[in-house]
Amino acid sequence: MNASQTSMTVRQLKEMAAAIRCDIIEMIAAANAGHPGGSLSAADIVTALYFRIMRIDPKNPGWPDRDRFILSKGHACPVWYAALAERGYFDRAHLGTLRRMDSILQGHPDMRKTPGVDMTAGSLGQGLSAGLGMALSGKLRKKDYHVWVIVGDGETQEGSVWEAAMSAAKWRLDNLTAIVDRNRLQNDACVVDVMPIEPLADKWRAFGWHVVEIDGHDMNQIVDSLEQARGSKGAPHLILAHTVKGKGVSYMENVVEWHGKAPCKEEAECALEEIRRCDCEL
Repeated sequence: MNASQTSMTVRQLKEMAAAIRCDIIEMIAAANAGHPGGSLSAADIVTALYFRIMRIDPKNPGWPDRDRFILSKGHACPVWYAALAERGYFDRAHLGTLRRMDSILQGHPDMRKTPGVDMTAGSLGQGLSAGLGMALSGKLRKKDYHVWVIVGDGETQEGSVWEAAMSAAKWRLDNLTAIVDRNRLQNDACVVDVMPIEPLADKWRAFGWHVVEIDGHDMNQIVDSLEQARGSKGAPHLILAHTVKGKGVSYMENVVEWHGKAPCKEEAECALEEIRRCDCEL
């Protein structure tokens, strides 16, 4: 197998997640633009995928038998870029160029610019359909790769998500796992106030998916659920991950304004100190 897999312990994964959270804050502060809230809420899940679960090779990003990853909520790309850099897809120096004109790290993921990005994202509601196509292609070509898609909970207000969900169940795509980052906030307000989506788990079950609910910040639960998803048979798998928007930075947690607001220098320093302090207490 050409894949460069890691076998990080849960403690090491927690430490890496803290490093990725620091990367997120530093990137967005340097750019003076970006989306910290949803990047931080997905940090633990993305860390587990890239440093424990996925079969990938950073030295060969286009390896045909690699697992695929799609961040459907593409505005949260700082978490993806941080994970790719920490995993060795490109030099960490690029993190300081987020959103610059000629940077390989644009404000939304671009598969033409960034090593390791399997699908461009921007318009919400599209990522699961792309993942569906990748998973179906794998089945038809008898490949054993797995496709992982992170979807925002506000994003599930889009009808295209449910069209993809219906199709994935029809084709029994057990090589496809969707992870809903259920942080309960979106751009303007609470998800429930914009457009209620509950009962979310029951809806996915009704569409024919295997469903498991977890604490999206409990690394043990994350790793267990992802490993179970890879072994799931007969139907696509949905992990409903209950998370906190802005997780790891107390003044950002559950505050809707930090969906798409960059911290100033003093706020960034405060955030980094808090993340590092919590990391030291692991």
